[in-house]
Amino acid sequence: MSVAIVTGSAGLIGAEAVRFLIEKGLDVVGIDNDMRAYFFGPEASTTWSRDRLTRQLNAYRHEDADIRDVGALEKIFATHAPDIALVLHAAAQPSHDWAAREPITDFTVNANGTLNLLELTRKHCPDAAFIFTSTNKVYGDTPNTLPLVELETRWEIAEDHAFHANGIDERMSTDQCLHSLFGASKLAADVMVQEYGRYFGLKTVCFRGGCLTGPGHSGAELHGFLAYLAKCAVTGTPYTVLGYKGKQVRDNIHSHDLVNAFWHVFQNPRSGEVYNIGGGRHANCSMLEAIAMAEKITGRPFNWTYSEDNRVGDHIWWVGDVSKFKAHYPNWKHEYDMQGIMAAVVEGQAARLETVGAT
Repeated sequence: MSVAIVTGSAGLIGAEAVRFLIEKGLDVVGIDNDMRAYFFGPEASTTWSRDRLTRQLNAYRHEDADIRDVGALEKIFATHAPDIALVLHAAAQPSHDWAAREPITDFTVNANGTLNLLELTRKHCPDAAFIFTSTNKVYGDTPNTLPLVELETRWEIAEDHAFHANGIDERMSTDQCLHSLFGASKLAADVMVQEYGRYFGLKTVCFRGGCLTGPGHSGAELHGFLAYLAKCAVTGTPYTVLGYKGKQVRDNIHSHDLVNAFWHVFQNPRSGEVYNIGGGRHANCSMLEAIAMAEKITGRPFNWTYSEDNRVGDHIWWVGDVSKFKAHYPNWKHEYDMQGIMAAVVEGQAARLETVGAT
């Protein structure tokens, strides 16, 4: 039986991938030590997700290992080689703001951890596909130099710009800009993933995502835009919108659609490839628009305030162009639009809170 190794397996993307891959007939070894609780506190813990995976899926084996621990990873890879057909790397320190608190932790998790996995893939399963969940933050704040127009509820790119039709493509420079420490550590990992594809010929792919979301997200104030917003909408917890008049735009992709994109790559992998991936023009919204959707879904006013202080390196407008990925994998498509995504996230947060309240 072919084996998939999934890092961050109890997180939003990891857990979605575990279920998806097992449905497709693979055995899955998940690597996750709940660093999310360390980053963002007990409310962001993914223990509930890990327990559900181990309880419900016979083809899932969980390893409570840190991706910085080469010795622990070595044992896992050695045990399952040569059956490893896929390494899906979704573990990360994912927050701008948290990275500045502990830069060494951020870099060693995001960059060194990725290098560990690449090297073990090269050593134990060089024919496996290696899929990395990178981020659009590798472009730093370069998107903020685009010609933006202020509309009633959002910022939008000028209609005569090349990115207006489909969004920002992979040709945007990653150099000479402010990244945030998180963006820098992810860029280091992103480039290394590319290099292992180009230099060693591994089947490596970087997905530079916008906002990745879904009902399984353990949303926290410092990470998980829609999930945390939905959580506040359901509970009435105060929410602070940070900068840009609340009109900053994000594209959003449901975790199922993203994992389905991973599956298409796994079927026909390439080497050293990079894709912008997200909701694109199909699914995007501003903060103000997200709040309005949340109010409509929950039927209650949203408890929010505004601060002029935006996050360092934050994007004013991000809509990623997924045309390159669709050209390479024409059978893939979005299944969730923005309304469907928001409804699923609110429902997921409500169900999670109900379960916690019942325990």
